[in-house]
Amino acid sequence: MEHESVPSSVKTKSRRGLAMAGLAGCLILGVVVANGVWSRNVSQAKLKEATAIEAIPTVAVLTPTLSANKSYLDLPGRLEAYTRAPIYARVSGFLKAWYLDLGAPVKAGQLLAEIEAPDLDQQLMQAKAALASAEAAEQLALVTAQRWQTLGTSQVMARQSVDEKTGDLGVKQAQTKAAKANVDRLAVLSDFKRVTAPFDGIVTARNTDVGALINADSSAGLALFVISDVKRLRVTLSVPQNYVPAVKLNSKVQITVPEYPGKVYTAEVEASSRAVDAQTGTTRMQLIVDNSSGELMPGAFANTRIELPQNMQALSIPAGTLIFDQEGLHVATVDANSKVVLKPITIARDLGQVVEIGSGLTAGDRVIESPPDGLADGDSVRVVATTPKKATASR
Repeated sequence: MEHESVPSSVKTKSRRGLAMAGLAGCLILGVVVANGVWSRNVSQAKLKEATAIEAIPTVAVLTPTLSANKSYLDLPGRLEAYTRAPIYARVSGFLKAWYLDLGAPVKAGQLLAEIEAPDLDQQLMQAKAALASAEAAEQLALVTAQRWQTLGTSQVMARQSVDEKTGDLGVKQAQTKAAKANVDRLAVLSDFKRVTAPFDGIVTARNTDVGALINADSSAGLALFVISDVKRLRVTLSVPQNYVPAVKLNSKVQITVPEYPGKVYTAEVEASSRAVDAQTGTTRMQLIVDNSSGELMPGAFANTRIELPQNMQALSIPAGTLIFDQEGLHVATVDANSKVVLKPITIARDLGQVVEIGSGLTAGDRVIESPPDGLADGDSVRVVATTPKKATASR
């Protein structure tokens, strides 16, 4: 069987078709590869752009405000009785009785306690006996001196003897005065067996009891009683040196205590030490507060609030905007091109959460509210909002 032969023209067309198909496949593959490379380059560019955008910090800004609102200075203080007297014994002995206990109101001169002092009683009796003896000796010396003076006038006795008797009378009179003074001294001490209140007030301490040994030395132990006048109280506080000019004598101060939250008492500045403590940099001041209600207690803690004079032209910013570094005190501002500008400033008054600016800022500056760490001059930032702030704060 003979095979049929394929014409050469057919073979040529077949080869050309295969070549065309291969070329088309290569073109398609090249287009796919090129498209992939281009897409990858575009994605990388977008990623770089997005990364660059994300690297720009986002900040909130605010503008300085005028200190038109009131500002205050808050300081801790200690309440003290207007008058406080520890009562010590003036005589030694044993406590016979006490009549008033803690918290009892007292009047000036009211009996607090009585002391038994047998040694003092015996000394007083002995002194009275010595006085009687001195008075008798003085009387005898007086009679003798008068008799000798009469005899001396008649030239019966020598003048020397008369002078001796007259001098002896002077000695006896002096001894009588000394004996009487000793009796008076012991009588006064005997009166101190009655312990009385020196002024109107309340008993804020009682440190003795019946039968207790009493020592007249005040350095030997506790006071028998402590009497305090609490109708008015003193408040002592330490004012920082830069605020002293703002606290005037007779000015009003608000006082609050933890046990009465929300209740405000009014005190008045009574006195100032007019000196600055070299260690603390503060001046000690004293306030007076009315306590006729009896609610406030001596020895208690109190918070004082002093209203400070207003500077209507001063600019205020929150304390959280401040930057402290090795170059000093700055704030970070944002210019029209969203670039950071670090501005050195000075502080006129530190009011705690808010500070008054002395120099370095204008009312139109955009201040970064909470500057991130590492922020440098000229850095780009993205501003999200402008937050209005009011300069209302207390220290």
